[in-house]
Amino acid sequence: MRSVFFSISFSLVTFFGLGQNYQPVDNGSSVKFSIKNFALNVVGGFKGLTGAISFNATNPGSSSFNVSIDANSINTGNSARDNHLRKEEYFDVQKYPRINIISKKITASDKPGVYVLTATVNMKGVSKEISFPFTVVSQNESLLLKGEFKLNRRDYNVGSGSLILSDNLTVSLSVLAKK
Repeated sequence: MRSVFFSISFSLVTFFGLGQNYQPVDNGSSVKFSIKNFALNVVGGFKGLTGAISFNATNPGSSSFNVSIDANSINTGNSARDNHLRKEEYFDVQKYPRINIISKKITASDKPGVYVLTATVNMKGVSKEISFPFTVVSQNESLLLKGEFKLNRRDYNVGSGSLILSDNLTVSLSVLAKK
């Protein structure tokens, strides 16, 4: 019994106590957004998630994220709108093909399994710092990271001033990361 307990404890310490390196998996992950347009919620998402994640639950300060998505993959379910959003006025995907999130600091929150990411979001040539809480759940040899944050699209020169399109949008992340 003692050896079983030791084995389980050692496995948990190894998994959570040491920084593990992961890669986000595009299939199984989602990067979604929601924005009000003409008083209606428009939802969409991106694909092409790539990067590197190093995570250490017992020492989150040693963790790091460097991930990006393919800006050209924008999908709102309306191909005409998607093509419009790919143009220079919005995402300018020809000049800025990737949207990046690079961690600056990761800390534990007061709640178990909840961490706070402070990161730089680089979109359309503009870099801004954001902070948001996220959860981590281990699944076999992988992690599932979930979080949500708000952005002001005009901070990143995405679209012009508009009376019908909200400046603020919500981004929801569900990232599957495997060793």
